[in-house]
Amino acid sequence: MAGLAELLRRTLGESIEVETRLQQDLGWVEIDANQLESALLNLAVNARDAMPGGGRITIATARLTLPPDGDAAPADDLPPGEHVLLSVTDTGCGMDEATLRQAFEPFFTTKPVGQGTGLGLSQVYGFVRQSGGHVRLDSAPGRGTTVRILLPRLAAPAAAPAPGANDTPRASSGRQETVLVLEDDADVRAQSASSLRELGYQVLTAPDGPSALALLSRTPEVDLLFTDVVLPGGMTGADVVTRARVLRPGLRVLFTSGYARDAIVHGGRLDAGVRLLTKPYGYAELARKLREALDAKA
Repeated sequence: MAGLAELLRRTLGESIEVETRLQQDLGWVEIDANQLESALLNLAVNARDAMPGGGRITIATARLTLPPDGDAAPADDLPPGEHVLLSVTDTGCGMDEATLRQAFEPFFTTKPVGQGTGLGLSQVYGFVRQSGGHVRLDSAPGRGTTVRILLPRLAAPAAAPAPGANDTPRASSGRQETVLVLEDDADVRAQSASSLRELGYQVLTAPDGPSALALLSRTPEVDLLFTDVVLPGGMTGADVVTRARVLRPGLRVLFTSGYARDAIVHGGRLDAGVRLLTKPYGYAELARKLREALDAKA
């Protein structure tokens, strides 16, 4: 959670304050960590979009004990006992009762056309429920929104991960950054561009190497090239990067591939200084890898 908060501070922009209230000694839950991170990142992006003029996102954790009489249980049959509570709260516009009733429905969105799929909250809800947990949504117009995820608390596992193993390296960026997505598959290109725009980046796209190089030659504000390794037309992603760095010596690069090719892998290892995001990748993994690449020294 601490590492995710650092990622959000660097990703969501200077107008969004990210506050954490993380209780210690929470205990353990059984859940896919990467999917949980993606779910929380999704909630934070929704919170940012509800605060177009800026505001505060508070990420909190706590231990919660529900009494056996069920007085504290919501309508979706939350069982009594020990739980871990994860919450994301914003100071945004909030939702009325009609919107709240539909918020978890697939494809329901209050965002303008092209700015949201309507799948974020429904995916969070489905993932948490499949993990044995529950989601509660509290909101009112002008009073912001809080999404609470409750997960059953377990006894400690046999082996705990080392402290700090998932911490995100610290860094910071001020202005909105521009990413050029070079991908020949139209669906993958559109999905990557959509995810990056939701994260707050300016995005340009290209289907092949020559198109990407043409964009780079006339768009000096591109900060990072996010390129597939295998491309049509005889140019690999590595070929494009070699030519691109003649135009832009300080250009950051993040490769992506569904399988390692000799273009960037030799002797079973990535070439020195190369960053690779393996397909298929999740929302949080894309955000983290891209942020690491942008924060690296040129």
